[in-house]
Amino acid sequence: MNASSPKAYTISDVDSMPADRTTLMEPTPLPLASVGGKAVELDFTGGRLSSDAGVVLLKDIDDQLGLTHDLAMALKDPRDPRRVVFTVEDLLKQRVYQIVAGYEDANDANTLRDDPIFKLMLDRLPETGDSLASQPTLSRFENRVSRTELYRMARVLLDHFIASYAKPPQVIVLDVDDTEDRVHGQQEQARYDGYYGGYCFMPLHLYEGLSGRLMTTILKAKRFTGTQMLAVLKRLVQRLRQAWPHTLLIFRGDSHFAYPEVMQWIEDQPDLSYVTGLTSNAILQELAREVVEQSKRAYERSGHKITRFHSTRYQAGTWMRSRRVVIKVEVSDQGVNTRFVVTDREQARTKVLYQHIYCARGQAENEIKDHKLYLKSDRTACHRFAANQFRLLLHSAAYVLLDTLRRDVLRATQWASATMETIQLRLLKLGARVQECQKRIQISLPSSCPVAPVLRRSLALLACVRMTEQVL
Repeated sequence: MNASSPKAYTISDVDSMPADRTTLMEPTPLPLASVGGKAVELDFTGGRLSSDAGVVLLKDIDDQLGLTHDLAMALKDPRDPRRVVFTVEDLLKQRVYQIVAGYEDANDANTLRDDPIFKLMLDRLPETGDSLASQPTLSRFENRVSRTELYRMARVLLDHFIASYAKPPQVIVLDVDDTEDRVHGQQEQARYDGYYGGYCFMPLHLYEGLSGRLMTTILKAKRFTGTQMLAVLKRLVQRLRQAWPHTLLIFRGDSHFAYPEVMQWIEDQPDLSYVTGLTSNAILQELAREVVEQSKRAYERSGHKITRFHSTRYQAGTWMRSRRVVIKVEVSDQGVNTRFVVTDREQARTKVLYQHIYCARGQAENEIKDHKLYLKSDRTACHRFAANQFRLLLHSAAYVLLDTLRRDVLRATQWASATMETIQLRLLKLGARVQECQKRIQISLPSSCPVAPVLRRSLALLACVRMTEQVL
């Protein structure tokens, strides 16, 4: 190669280039492997394009629910009105819609300020409309929310949960669970948890166990004490009772939610019950010994897994009375597995209570996975604890919008049971050209769009609902 020949760069060469050199290379087309003897080049000069066209499905849903509007109304705006460019509602909507699309970090707002789809979502024209808020503006917004405002936002989520029912339900299952939210840095109230082996928060998630609807989420530094859990439950039940005075409410949780204070209070309330796990101990193991021995003998005779259920009475040292405990014994080639559940449902059949009432709480783990893993609600990277609680509620709002899309709009489609990650990747992440004409705005998706049928159906359904509301 002579001195005048251009250098053939390798991947390692590009990785080691100074930042200014790679920046200078960006405006020029990027070469790809040739096809059919023709050079293939890639650039970023496509114009008014968006990679998130499917997010428009959420605009009608949010307008009909009024969710982000009501959440914004729970917040005060201390700024001088003469200097306000972005209202509180603008900022909240921008954060929630971008979380829905998979942009969990406020830093992403800088590159999405002029995205035509997100501008449309905030009722701004895609070309001539003003840009959206930047990351510093959103970060200041997150960090000025007070504890009182956070409580009002949590009430808004609960009120929207209640409003999602057309009539009072006969039964509501209050599924409660907490999950690890690993922290990095110097976040306020972060604590070391020996079980998880690191510093973390322990956010509490509350879902309706039969439908999977989100009630609310509460950021905690550690697991609640019995007194703290009871305080939350009292407020929750009080609000539900105002709307549904005769609905049966069932409190359901894992063994660490078997608080004596909570069980005692529930037993004194009408139409309120509990079913929770119970941590094993020597006394419980002795109560289960006969069932275990019978199950072992049955397994030795058959060679197949044996599962048996038994009901007994048990009183822990911190309990004021004995309570019904359901024992499940399973014997297989993996050994003996014994589980315990405590309940005040005295008349329920033992097997039904364990398998169909208690074990159904496992569905809450899928809802938490949607919330935490796919919507990235563990992105609690702010220093202030209140700011991180605010972020958790923003992610909860995004969960409600996507869950409403999945539950109501996609009900009769293959997407009705899809995870939120699948919905994001297949229905929301759609490339489109957005053109602002004199009298209309045109969103053009690829002719080969694989989800065109479900988009047509969903948008037609939302349009019908919109027109019906306008007539009413």
